[in-house]
Amino acid sequence: MDRVVAMILAGGRVDELSVLTFFRPKSAVPFGGLYRVIDFPMSNLMHSGIERAGVLSQYRPYSLINHLDAGAPWDMVGRRRGVFILPPFKGLQASDWYKGTADAVYQNLDFIARFDPELVLIISGDHIYRMDYRPLIEFHRRHRADLTVAFTEIKDITGAHRFGQGEIEDTYPDGGPLVSYVEKPSQLIHPWASLTIYVFRRPVLEEVLEANAQESSHEFGRDIIPKMLGIYRVFGYKHRGYWGYSRTIEEYWQTNMDLLGPLPKIDLCAWQIRTNLAHRDVRDRQPTIVGPKARIENTLFYNGGEILGEVVNSILFPGVRIAEGARVKNSILFYDTVVETGAHLEKVIADAGVVVEAGVRVGAEAGWDGPVTVIGRQSRVASGVEIEPGVTIYPHLTPEAFSRPRYRSGEVIQ
Repeated sequence: MDRVVAMILAGGRVDELSVLTFFRPKSAVPFGGLYRVIDFPMSNLMHSGIERAGVLSQYRPYSLINHLDAGAPWDMVGRRRGVFILPPFKGLQASDWYKGTADAVYQNLDFIARFDPELVLIISGDHIYRMDYRPLIEFHRRHRADLTVAFTEIKDITGAHRFGQGEIEDTYPDGGPLVSYVEKPSQLIHPWASLTIYVFRRPVLEEVLEANAQESSHEFGRDIIPKMLGIYRVFGYKHRGYWGYSRTIEEYWQTNMDLLGPLPKIDLCAWQIRTNLAHRDVRDRQPTIVGPKARIENTLFYNGGEILGEVVNSILFPGVRIAEGARVKNSILFYDTVVETGAHLEKVIADAGVVVEAGVRVGAEAGWDGPVTVIGRQSRVASGVEIEPGVTIYPHLTPEAFSRPRYRSGEVIQ
């Protein structure tokens, strides 16, 4: 793996995640009670022995930079290893904000050249999955490929239009030549969805990016891969494990819920995910206090919190406090969220520092199948307010912003 350099696409906001990405890129969104989304590809790199990575960051990068800490949490610090944040820049020659995934890598070809790699692994920084990249790279080398694209089988055709889709020749059990590729067609055309994981021979990557630089669109899926078919040796690799897309609020909520239950789809112990425990002082917090009247069922919670009420089917980040008489169900509460006495939350995602005052009802009529209610960071929901399922609450709101006693499903409070 010493001849491989990774480039992590981690700069996007993702509008579909609403208020959760107002102040951070999707890759830095908290996940699973302790982690950030980018911890999953970072841990994959660590377990695969790939120790040099450039992180292509653009949108509000501070939280991402702070969390990655130059790669130290993943043991990627040393003479010829490390994690390097690569934001857009102005230089002697023309440069600009990244105009697409391909342009982001193109603007950093000099960074890649510094390590003189044989292969460049390009991955997304905002997917939840476990993958050892070594079999993928061995597959790429074995077939003398110019480009290998990793795919997962499409099981839910309703969302197939949101993925690049490929047809892979069934030559080998783990993949074969890529016959055709279509980026985000309106319906299911091919049975395999792109994972946004690419392995390029470095000279080929430089060649196709130089050619694409003259075009008006600069995306790997839309502009690079289709034009390479029939000209270069392009292969598709079949990944068989779990993959969480989490691009929308509902997908993000469901992927978190996949951590729960007696046989969770995401097994954090087996996956061995690392994170930065210094971020938000996680490692320095006291143990969580569980009161004598607390009821906790099928819930993940971490240190620094206080649980005196009822929590069912939920994920609590460090510092969350649930008062006696409060009830939280099917919810995800970020760092230092407070739920006061008598408040009821069902299917809620609350960002960091939210306070839900006494007697508030949020999503309580939704049941398991209702839409998710999202509360932006450091908002304080006024006492006694009733909020139906599917409401979006903007960050930094004070109780005075809640001028009505009840808010209907689909409303935005700002």
